[in-house]
Amino acid sequence: MTSQSPEKSPSRKQRLQEKQKRQLAVVDAVDKAEAKLRKAEAELAEAVAEAVEVFGSDLGASEELGLPVDTVRGYLRLVEGGADGTDGTEEPGGTTEETASERSPVKAGAKTARTREATEAAAAAEPEPAMA
Repeated sequence: MTSQSPEKSPSRKQRLQEKQKRQLAVVDAVDKAEAKLRKAEAELAEAVAEAVEVFGSDLGASEELGLPVDTVRGYLRLVEGGADGTDGTEEPGGTTEETASERSPVKAGAKTARTREATEAAAAAEPEPAMA
């Protein structure tokens, strides 16, 4: 007489299906986490752009937020480029994408602050005319 085991071990096919199911679950979890990360980065970029507007320049925002100026500028580029990566340049079909400053007043303020800072820096670099 042979004894039969009450539990049968899973077949190779069943083991493979379980493994694939776990792999898909992990990939799905990573995709969801990446989506959350992109959303959080976009929200952070908006907040940094608002800080640039409030503090008057990317340098001022950098000092007050304790972030490197390059990091602040990176967030400003993210805001100006939009979530889809457009930068207001012409499309191959001849149409122009809406610029970031047209989409959001915060974005417009950030761009204005950066432009004002660049203008002030250029003016400071020019020698003053001699008085006669």
